[in-house]
This record gives sequence, C-alpha cells and structure tokens, in this order.
Amino acid sequence: MNAPRLRADAEAIWTAGVRAVDSERLVEAAVGRAGEWLTICGMSLPVADIGRLAVVGAGKAGAGMAAAIERAVGPELHAKLCGWVNVPADCVRELERIHVHAARPAGVNEPTREGVEGAERILELVGELGPRDVCVVLLSGGGSALLPAPVEGVSLEDKQAVTRLLMHSGATIDELNCVRKHLSRVKGGGLARACRAGRTIALIISDVIGDPLETIASGPTTADSTTALDALRVLQKYGQGGEVPASVWAYLRAHAGQAEDRGVPATVSNHLTGTNRVALEAAAAEAHRRGYTVRSLGSDNAGEAQACGRELAELCLRVRDEHRPLAPPACLLSGGEPVVQLAQTDQPRKGGRNQELALAALQRLWHDGAEGLVVLSGGTDGEDGPTDAAGAVVDAEVLRAAQTAGLSPDEFLAINNSYPFFDQTGGLLKTGPTHTNVMDLRVALVASK
Repeated sequence: MNAPRLRADAEAIWTAGVRAVDSERLVEAAVGRAGEWLTICGMSLPVADIGRLAVVGAGKAGAGMAAAIERAVGPELHAKLCGWVNVPADCVRELERIHVHAARPAGVNEPTREGVEGAERILELVGELGPRDVCVVLLSGGGSALLPAPVEGVSLEDKQAVTRLLMHSGATIDELNCVRKHLSRVKGGGLARACRAGRTIALIISDVIGDPLETIASGPTTADSTTALDALRVLQKYGQGGEVPASVWAYLRAHAGQAEDRGVPATVSNHLTGTNRVALEAAAAEAHRRGYTVRSLGSDNAGEAQACGRELAELCLRVRDEHRPLAPPACLLSGGEPVVQLAQTDQPRKGGRNQELALAALQRLWHDGAEGLVVLSGGTDGEDGPTDAAGAVVDAEVLRAAQTAGLSPDEFLAINNSYPFFDQTGGLLKTGPTHTNVMDLRVALVASK
C-alpha cells in the first residue's frame, strides 16, 4: 500500500474516533423530551414544575453541548431557558437562548480577563436560581482555564503566573488542577456550592486519564478531596525559584491548617457523557472496516511525549519486520495525554505534545525507514499546544522530505520545536476546532507487504 493511501486511512480512522465523541451527538443522547417530561441522563422532570432551566458551563465542547440542549428541550421550554457558557474564541456560535462567551483566545490555554467576566456572570446566574429551577452544567476539556474566578486576595495575573509555572515545569494535570481549585471560587465544587437551584445536573465530557470527575475542568460540581495543604506541597515541588507570587503563598499557607467544607449539596448529580474510550472504540470499528487487524493500547497512556513516540515507532517496526505482536495489515490505537519536558533555550520554538510525540517517532524511524508505516497523533479538540494544528503525521513521504531538506529531528526535538519541522515536511494535521475534547488519539498503521 502506498504512503498516501496509508495516510488517508489513518486520518479517516482518527476522524471516526473524533466524530464518535462529537459534543452535540453526546448531549442529544443524554437529553430529550418525552411529552410533558424532560429527561436528562435517565432522570424524568415534569416540564410544568420547572421554573427556569439555566444552562451554564465551560469547555472546548461547550458551544456544541449548548446547541444540543436548545434543540433537545423543545420550543415549549425555550421561554424558561437561559444560560451562559465560556468557550475559546474560535468556538463561539450564536444560539437563541444560551449566550456563548469568548473566554480566551484560540490556542492560549490560560485564564484571561474575559474568562473572569464570564465566570462572574455564571456565578451571578446560578446564585439567583430558586427551588423550582433546574441548572444544567456543561463541562468539557479546557474548562479549568475558561472558568477563572480567583479567590479574594489573589489576582488574575497571580493565577496566570502560577498556571504558566506549573505547565512549563511538567506538572501533571492532577497537580495543576489541585492548585487551580484552591485558588478559585468556582473549581473544586465551588460552582455547585454557589448554585441555588432545586436540582443541578452536570453533563461532563472527560479529557483526563481515568475520567475522575473531580479533575475534569477542575471539578466545579464535584466534592473536592484535596486540601490547601496539598496545593501548597505542589507549589513547593515546582515553585522554589521565586516564580510564585507572594499572594498565592500567603493564601495557601493561611488555609493549609484550616478545616474546609469541600463537599457539594445532595441536589447535585454528575454524569459522564463522553470519554476517550468511546473514541478508541469507534476508531477500532473503522479500522476493522478498512481491513486492519486492531490492537488497542488503551486510553490511559501518559508518560513523556518523546518516550511515547519512540516506543510507538518501535512497536510499528516489530509489527512490520517481525509480525509481532500481530501481523500486518495492522492498526495500533492508543489514547491518553503525555506531557512535554521543556528544554531550556533562548531560541524561538513552537509545537505541542502530539507533534513532539510524532517527531520522536520519526527520529526512531530515521535509519530503519518508514516504508509501509504511518504514525498519526492528534488532539481530539483540534488543538495541540499554542498552534493551529491538531498534531502531526509521520510516514515515508514525510521522512523522505526531511532527509531531502537536510532536517535533523534531533535538532528540533532538542528545543521542543516540532511545528516548523512538520510545516516544512508536510506532516502537520490541521482540522480546526472539533468542539469536543477527550484527550489525544493516536493511530499507527502497518501495511502488508
């Protein structure tokens, strides 16, 4: 099979996985009208008893989820419907009853003034609700940065500094969210505690390994098991160089010894509606349909991006050259979210974890060749770091283009500069916003000889 056909298959399999977790499709499966009843995740609510139906939330999938809610509840409930959802600027769309707010620029995964404005409006809205009202909370990947509401005494700039420090230091998503939660009035169950509705129902699309509800979007509607002391220890691990603002140290130290109520009201329920596993299963079905034998490596792949890329390339070589652990034509699938260890450099650089993983795979294939192989790694949200690409693809043509141009993957990997490499070799995967987010999806194909 030639390289263009193999790459087309890989992209089609990846796309099938992403479509399976389309935010509108997921919400339409969870919300509907049945006569005089509104059903949400199996719960039936009499329409006549609903005062207001408020929809709030944040995440890269927020606009699609909100649009599906408007369609699903039917025109009879539109007069009772209101809402506000924070999304990235490139995900904004006009809806009839729910305001979709640009809470940060595209490709900039940091809290902003616009995000604070939106979070304040959400807190105002849920605080005005009453016992007859229903609040639906829409949460998806990216929600943490899109829903900033700093605690008293800590400025947005202070939170931005801490977020950058942890992201650039290789902190895990759990560590990052632990600190975020204790510097926020929304996260760690804060939104649920602020809501005065008679019933609060959260629909959640997971972008975290293992799908822990308290970690997704930093858990605005779930009880928080962490403490201020836990957050303090994370900063002590990564922030001893003087980068942490004094206000953050002061706030966490003041609360580290105090008893905290981090629970949520019994009127709150949380429902997982989309996961990476769903995307993997759909990708596997498409691969089978195209004639490939499939081996799934699961959805819980973490680790360091360069190491993951080399390991995936090594596995592809074993399948191609030794027919182990399965024979071609074969499809290897994996999901999860590795991290990038940023090198110290003064040189300009650009990239993301999926591009870094793919470039490390190409580095491993440099001398053995990529004939009959393709490795694709992409973020299911269509974003990969601060770039306009979802990820990257490696095949024989990309490898050949790099060697012809005299581009060394070693030099680009040394400073985490994968985007320019793939931009020059035709390996970038560009999809635009997908309006969902269930971490990353990798597709590796090995053709039969």
